[in-house]
Amino acid sequence: MVADALTRATGRLVQLVEIVTPGDRSLAPVAQLGVGVFVSALRDALADKEIDFAVHSYKDLPTAPMDGLVIAAIPERADARDVLIARDGLTLAELPAGSTIGTGAVRRIAQLHGLGLSLNTVPIRGNIDTRLRKVTDGELDAVVLARAGLVRLGRADEITETLDPMLMLPAPAQGALAVECRADDLDLIEALSVLDHRATRAAVTAERALLAALEAGCSAPVAGMAEVADDDDGGEEIYLRGAVFSEDGQQAVRLSRTGTLADAEQIGRLLAADLLELGADRLFGPTHVGSEDENVPGSAR
Repeated sequence: MVADALTRATGRLVQLVEIVTPGDRSLAPVAQLGVGVFVSALRDALADKEIDFAVHSYKDLPTAPMDGLVIAAIPERADARDVLIARDGLTLAELPAGSTIGTGAVRRIAQLHGLGLSLNTVPIRGNIDTRLRKVTDGELDAVVLARAGLVRLGRADEITETLDPMLMLPAPAQGALAVECRADDLDLIEALSVLDHRATRAAVTAERALLAALEAGCSAPVAGMAEVADDDDGGEEIYLRGAVFSEDGQQAVRLSRTGTLADAEQIGRLLAADLLELGADRLFGPTHVGSEDENVPGSAR
């Protein structure tokens, strides 16, 4: 998708190079794999000049920048919300008490438990087919995935409910892509810049600043979602919502902040400070590093 967009915009042809990462090969719980497990191999290929640029699911990237590399473009974001794929076309509220829901993300697990619906969560890994088959075969009653990945893979018709962010606040940067290249490749940076979407970059910057200031990896029970809208003066503003949950979902701290697009990073950091002031750091469990989930070939990210 990114290669085709770049060719349309610039006329430059792009050769696709498939790279398998350690995270793709492992079926271990995500929290045990460590930060950057789904991007390290691509970054190594960039540093070794085996490839010219890499396309990441942005929520996979560690919040700290990597020396010598730059995010040259953040294309327009897909729908950031989570979705439910359930047996018999059921919605979340229609699932009977005791139903089993598959997800590997502690953020989702915490929010599902916090709804008080007496649902059981089961950690799962694997690609889209593997996860959905667990529902169709009756092993699970439902799974929760990112809508963006399903849409990109042409599987949106299998969604039974798109979850309101008031019920299931997404992970920071969910639905966004990061196009990364070497910082000294100025010609390529300029070419890739045509793919950059200003509002998406501002929203994702605010969300990732929130995550970084909380010093939490993206498998922590932290959620954040920024939206860009017109303000009363005819300009644009960011509305950022953030939340931190206890792993059992019984406690949560939720707050929001607004500001200009130019202040995106500051908005995220200020919201993190607000959350910490209310005791958000006491809600982190013992395992809060790593990448969130679903990051294997054919996955919904």
